[in-house]
Amino acid sequence: MGQPEPLRAPAPRPERSAEQIRRDIEAQRRDLGRSVEALRGRVVELTDWRRQVREHKRELIACAAVTGFVVGGILALRRRG
Repeated sequence: MGQPEPLRAPAPRPERSAEQIRRDIEAQRRDLGRSVEALRGRVVELTDWRRQVREHKRELIACAAVTGFVVGGILALRRRG
């Protein structure tokens, strides 16, 4: 003798019609398409290395100078030793 199966409530009736659901799906597709296009544009912008160099020229020059001093210092220490 197993336990009796619990009573189940009838399935709830949908609050939206099939047509409303279709319209919502289409609106979401349009929104998704716009989001993908915006994201694609942002990816192109961020991966454009020439533009990044133009926009961050000062930082790149400072980094190159520091790197030059570090490499020069290491080479000088090797020659001494």
